[in-house]
Amino acid sequence: MKKHYWFFWALLVALSANGAPAAEAGRIQTKKYQTAENILYYDNGTTALTEYMRKRCRLDLYYPLKQPGFATVVWFHGGGLRAGSRYIPEKLKKQKLAVAAVNYRLFPEVECPAYIEDAAAAVAWVFKNISKYGGDPNLIFVSGHSAGGYLTNMVGLDKHWLAKHDIDADAIAGLIPVSGHTITHYTVREERDIPWEQPLIDEFAPLYHVRPNAPPVILITGDRRLELLGRYEENAYFMRMMKVVGHEHVEIYELRELNHDEMLKPACSLLLRHIKYTIKKYRKKLRKN
Repeated sequence: MKKHYWFFWALLVALSANGAPAAEAGRIQTKKYQTAENILYYDNGTTALTEYMRKRCRLDLYYPLKQPGFATVVWFHGGGLRAGSRYIPEKLKKQKLAVAAVNYRLFPEVECPAYIEDAAAAVAWVFKNISKYGGDPNLIFVSGHSAGGYLTNMVGLDKHWLAKHDIDADAIAGLIPVSGHTITHYTVREERDIPWEQPLIDEFAPLYHVRPNAPPVILITGDRRLELLGRYEENAYFMRMMKVVGHEHVEIYELRELNHDEMLKPACSLLLRHIKYTIKKYRKKLRKN
């Protein structure tokens, strides 16, 4: 019996290592999906890393096996830029796509723009590495809830964050911020002693960077009566200004009767619908060419 156990264990280890990239710190494999855990997304050779960065600047990559050309969602957790940890939304699992769940540095350990820098570095890592796992770098979507939605907007609209990593933000297949700030985040304002109730639009506000050639944007919020202060209204204004500057692919969804937390699960359904539509359109274009 013991011999059979050790044979099975050795076989499982061999199968899990077969053909997989070696960049990750650990792997969890199911029949059709694998998770590469605790990947440091900053390059040791080009960035001076603090102990906190080595601990915090990591991601988990959940991806399908034997499905080459899959799409990827880079997912940023919420928590006001001061709390929270990476996770893979259950709704996004087993959907024939990959999810890169990202941790980033938090206030008060750091201040702006450290967490934006981390978000850009994580997105850049996915662009540069997803093909090693079988993914298509032309099908990378960026999303996240609350503070994660704010980071989604910042890395996708202010092009200089990704440009530092030689990535064009316009190469992102879609931005899907879920209940994210489009004005300057309240934690950034707090760092400057600006009160919660006082709105600000400066270089750390997605609204400051509206532009016609940005990736497609799907804005999702909860019910305006139940959401965090002004969250629906600032997203609606952002959509309007994107249209004013000539952006042709921006939509907003208000999930009625749902508050800031309750809206996350149905928001993931909308995210998946948008991704599947984009994939279908992209592959149809490839066939024509």
